[in-house]
Amino acid sequence: MSKQTEIATFAGGCFWCMVEPFDQRPGVIDIRSGYTGGHVENPTYEQVCSNTTGHVEAVQITFDPEIMSYQELVETFWQQIDPTDAGGQFNDRGESYQSAIFYHTEEQKKIAEDSKKALDESNRFKMPIVTPILPAKPFYEAEEDHQDYYKKRSFHYRMYKKGSGRQDFIKNNWQNTINKSDLKEKLTPIQYHVTQENGTERPFDNEYWNNTQEGIYVDIIKGNVLFSSKDQYDAGCGWPSFTKPVDPYQIEDKVDKTHGMVRTEIRSKQSDSHLGHVFEDGPQDKGGLRYCMNSAAMRFIPKEKMEEEGYSKYLYLFD
Repeated sequence: MSKQTEIATFAGGCFWCMVEPFDQRPGVIDIRSGYTGGHVENPTYEQVCSNTTGHVEAVQITFDPEIMSYQELVETFWQQIDPTDAGGQFNDRGESYQSAIFYHTEEQKKIAEDSKKALDESNRFKMPIVTPILPAKPFYEAEEDHQDYYKKRSFHYRMYKKGSGRQDFIKNNWQNTINKSDLKEKLTPIQYHVTQENGTERPFDNEYWNNTQEGIYVDIIKGNVLFSSKDQYDAGCGWPSFTKPVDPYQIEDKVDKTHGMVRTEIRSKQSDSHLGHVFEDGPQDKGGLRYCMNSAAMRFIPKEKMEEEGYSKYLYLFD
C-alpha cells in the first residue's frame, strides 16, 4: 500500500446502499456514511431527512489510488444509481436523496466530468444524465447506527434494496449481455458447460485444484480478476479453493436449491458466469469461508506474466 491516500465523496440516495459496493474493494481503506452539501453543521439524520438542511446522504471513501483509481470508483458509483433522476433515487424522494459527485481536486473534477460525458454519449439511458458534479463541502459522519448498515442488519438491508427498486434497476441497466453462440466458439465444452449451464467439473481432475504457483485467477470470459493464489489453500475437496475473492465487487452470490440442497452459488458479475459455491467450512483464522471454484471458469496468470498481460496493478498482492 502506498503512503499517499485520497478521499472520494459520492451521494447516491440512501447511504445504506452506497457502502456495500465499495466496501472491502482492494485499495479502499475506509468508508463512512454521512451528510454533505448543506448549510447546517453537525446535522442529525432526522434533520437531513426533513429536507431543510441542504444536505444529501453520502459516503466518503478513503482509498489508495495506486491500487484503486478514482476513475474506477466513479465507474462503480454510476452503476449504483439512476443518473437521470434529479428528484431523488428510486423510492426515496426529496433533496436529501439526490445524487451527486463531490470532487476534492481539479483532477477528480475532470475525471468525473469526462466520465459523465462518456456515459451520456453512450446512450445507455434514454434520458440525459443529470447527476451534478460539485466541489466538496464539509462532510459530517452519520450516527453509528447508520455505519455499515448492510452488515449490521443484512436481512433488512437486502429487503430494502430490493423493495426500493434499486436492485432491479441495477440489474436491468448494467448487466452485461453475452452472446452464447459466440461463447460456444470461444470456450471448450467443459468451460461452456460450467459457466453457462451451471455445471461442475470432476474433482481432482481439473486444471488448478493443486496449483502452487503464485498468480491470479481471472474470469475466462471477461478477464476480470477473481482470486489470488495468496488466498488459495488445499481444502481436500479436489477443486481450487480460496478464503476470499480479490475484489468482492466482481462476484455475486445467489441461492442455489438444485440437487436437493440449499447452497450459495458464486457468479462472476462481469460475465454472469457460474464459478462455483461458497461454504462456511473454511479456515476459521481466515474468516471461515471456502470459495470452492471450478477451474474451467477461470484462467490462471502466473505472477511473472501479470505485467505482460496488463495486470501489473495487482502485483501489490504479492508484496
